[in-house]
Amino acid sequence: MKSTGKFPRIGGGRRLAMAAVALAVCGAAMSPAHAAYPDHPINMIVAYGPGGGTDLIARALAPYIGKYLGNDARIVVLNRPGAGGEIGFSELTRAKPDGYTIGFINTPNLLTIPIERKAQYHWTDLDLIGNLIDDPDSFAVNSEKSDIKTLADLAKYAKSHPGDVSVGTTGKGSDDHLAMLAFERAAGVDMLHIPYKGAGPVRTAIAGGEIKLAAMNIGEVKAYMAGGTPMVPLGVMSEKRSDVAPDVPTFKEQGYDIIMSSLRGIGAPKGLPEDVRKKLVEAVQKAANDPEFVKKAKEMFAPLRYLGPDQYAQELKQNEAMFQQVWKATPWSE
Repeated sequence: MKSTGKFPRIGGGRRLAMAAVALAVCGAAMSPAHAAYPDHPINMIVAYGPGGGTDLIARALAPYIGKYLGNDARIVVLNRPGAGGEIGFSELTRAKPDGYTIGFINTPNLLTIPIERKAQYHWTDLDLIGNLIDDPDSFAVNSEKSDIKTLADLAKYAKSHPGDVSVGTTGKGSDDHLAMLAFERAAGVDMLHIPYKGAGPVRTAIAGGEIKLAAMNIGEVKAYMAGGTPMVPLGVMSEKRSDVAPDVPTFKEQGYDIIMSSLRGIGAPKGLPEDVRKKLVEAVQKAANDPEFVKKAKEMFAPLRYLGPDQYAQELKQNEAMFQQVWKATPWSE
């Protein structure tokens, strides 16, 4: 058959193949093989309610992580409170490991929940990004409604009123709860545990007289006091006085050798692509050391202590072993 056109005709299959090659070459020239990370908002899960120490630092930190990730990155904070943090931690470990879900993880809750019961997660189900905060625990009372001024006052009152001292914490197995149990043993008293979904509700409860004692981190107490909440700390559970509250004596100074604090860091679902993981680690490290963020953290009474992924993992492993020993000796489950 003769061709009616100027050029010879090409068979249909060959025509399609050549067109596909042309499109592939054109596409490769016009755009990268995949979009640069991140190309849409990143969710940051907070396993506690709004207004607590973790929530406040997460919202303060988020813009700086976005800044160092580049590409107009935006971090969206999602509160997932409940079950002492298990709801949020579980949601984080179940998320797709693509870098678009990260979350704050808190000790000891992260470690103690799987020790005391069958949990839906374990800390090894996470890619650790870095630790930001190391905040010692404290006890605080309502400065307007309580006559208790020292730990000696607290012990004396609790001994004469067994079960009457209601203690608000962020949940069973939390650092606050373990601190309460440690004081009960050390002072020989019996108090009443009242768990809440975060430090924010504990603050509301102590301000309103719903509870007699708030067990929470010293940074949170100082921040709430600065915001007008009528609270006063009785002591801080650290080896030496905290930089955020140098006027508050330690428990050790008052005769109670109790050390307890909460690490607050960032993790992501296990299995991040290596380039994404590296980018997140670098962004969090730079954010943690950004002078502007450091200043804000100081104003928020948030005790900063950056740990890289390897150091963070080592500390979690050591703390887990310690809490396992505590559980065997004196289970904290109620």
